[in-house]
Amino acid sequence: MGCFVSTPKDSGGKRRRPGNIGEVAVFVPGLRIPKPVDFSESLGDNLGKSLVERLSALRTRIVVMAGQEAPSITRTRRRSATQHGGSTLGDLLQALEDYLPVLLGLVKDGSPLQHKVQFTWINQEDESEEMGMYSAWYEVLSVLHLMAALSLSQANLLLLPRTSTDGYLPKVSEESRRSAIDILLKAAGYLDCAVRHILPQLPPELRRDLPVDLAEGVLRALCLQALGQGVDIQLGLAIDSTKATLAVKRRLACEMVKYWQQVSIHDISGVKFSNLWQVICDVLSFNGLFLAINIRFRASLESNGTLPVVWPRV
Repeated sequence: MGCFVSTPKDSGGKRRRPGNIGEVAVFVPGLRIPKPVDFSESLGDNLGKSLVERLSALRTRIVVMAGQEAPSITRTRRRSATQHGGSTLGDLLQALEDYLPVLLGLVKDGSPLQHKVQFTWINQEDESEEMGMYSAWYEVLSVLHLMAALSLSQANLLLLPRTSTDGYLPKVSEESRRSAIDILLKAAGYLDCAVRHILPQLPPELRRDLPVDLAEGVLRALCLQALGQGVDIQLGLAIDSTKATLAVKRRLACEMVKYWQQVSIHDISGVKFSNLWQVICDVLSFNGLFLAINIRFRASLESNGTLPVVWPRV
């Protein structure tokens, strides 16, 4: 039950660094790509032919699309964002959404079918990082992780500055920022579901052998990152708005501090983060704290009627 295969480098080797990461506004984890599965051989005697064929067709579509498009998806250059990146991400996300409810049928009510198929996934950035398990819950977890990674990539594309038609410096439109907030919340939802509802379904021995990308601490950190960046964008929109009150800005700044402080913890469920990631989180947390103090001080001056005529915009 739940036997797995993996390469020796899954836990001990160093991950290959991507050659060109392009422009980055949102951290996107390396995509994990599914390898083909023969459902008819494993489930042919237990499920109807039509259901087996539907499972095979849905998953094969994902395998083909992910294999063809993943390299272009991970290149976050402006060209990808303006030409085909968005539609490619949307098509692959839709394919995953179509597959997920059918896949959940294999785990319904503790069905023994969940252990009949070996599902294998490979890290797109390093083909040596390959792991397979006889567990449909592992497949569900991997699907949710890919959906979250694709959503983060969508948000990244939206937040890359675009060349303005009026000749000014490249900028991110308000519409793109609002769309990015919705997508970041969706990514956080996928990751939160994975941590709260899917990981507990895996026995402890399998959870210990999961690749680092699926470790509980990594999933939690990515979830907090998505929430933190979503609040960060909301705060920026509030600062730019003349209608947003100081109380709203202060609340958003404090929320941003809370999320980034949680992400910046070095040891989340045993996962250590790099010094660079720690510095980034500390800077973001400090910026949010500075804004919160600035907003609170300004509110105090306003209430006392001592606000200067010229005051830095917050």
